[in-house]
Amino acid sequence: MSILVIAEKPSVGMSLAAVLGARDRKDGYIEGNGYIVSWCVGHLAGLADAYEYDEKYGKWRREDLPIIPEDWKYTIFKGKDKQFKILRSLMNRKDVESLVCATDAGREGELIFRFVYHLAGCKKPFSRLWISSMEETAIKAGFDNMKDGTEYDPLYHSAICRAKADWLIGINATRLFSTLYNRTLNVGRVQTPTLAMLAERQGKISGFVKEKYHRVHLDMDGGAIIAQSKQIPDPQEAANIQTACHNQQAVCVSLTKEQKTISPPKLFDLTALQRESNKLFGYTAQETLNMAQKLYEAKLITYPRYSDNGITWTIPKK
Repeated sequence: MSILVIAEKPSVGMSLAAVLGARDRKDGYIEGNGYIVSWCVGHLAGLADAYEYDEKYGKWRREDLPIIPEDWKYTIFKGKDKQFKILRSLMNRKDVESLVCATDAGREGELIFRFVYHLAGCKKPFSRLWISSMEETAIKAGFDNMKDGTEYDPLYHSAICRAKADWLIGINATRLFSTLYNRTLNVGRVQTPTLAMLAERQGKISGFVKEKYHRVHLDMDGGAIIAQSKQIPDPQEAANIQTACHNQQAVCVSLTKEQKTISPPKLFDLTALQRESNKLFGYTAQETLNMAQKLYEAKLITYPRYSDNGITWTIPKK
């Protein structure tokens, strides 16, 4: 009997297969050591578009709004049919007794697996692998501590609720404003309020008026600033404060000492890496993500790993 492990991306599937001892590479999956490891290639399935409910929705008309499905339909995304058929075939294999949901640990990852699971008509039990690191030790620990997949039903319900909210707002609001203004205006549950925040911020920047202000500094010998006043718009008020303090003696009335331990900085997570790449090199978040993924996959695929006395060495391929 075999266990089918479904990851979100091929690169993750290969990492899992290497740890599980699955070596036999097939078309769309890897098999061996009692495991079958496959992947979803991101979003394989999702909510069907409006025209799949009724052909009349193929044309955008304000009189057809709002479009609110009574029974939701699902679809396999264009270009993803082959991998879905592979997964459906694997799920229905007689020697597959159970599954492991190994998509990304989060709401969206849960939804990706559940869409495929339900569209394939699978009823077999599944467990949930919940890991945030692709290190070998983390993967092994994750497989040793899996939970029953039904424990993540609330997470799935949250994800499908968000997906339907995105659909309802995106389909209806986009069509409404596009027909009102005779141009395509994309409206979304997240992107539209975000765009409004950006527009508001840009308006403040564009309408910014410079104002002069003054600060009075209290300096020590050597030029070190030990205190400064608040912003003072009136130069005469600032001058009065300076005059009152000039050549006066400052008295330290209390001193507090404490010892602190500062930990070394943590490794980058994706968000921090994207922020730093943008600040230093001007890369967009997507550009940083694409480069990080390529580097990760290049190391995974082209660099064989050898172990010597428990130490793992990465040998570049010649």
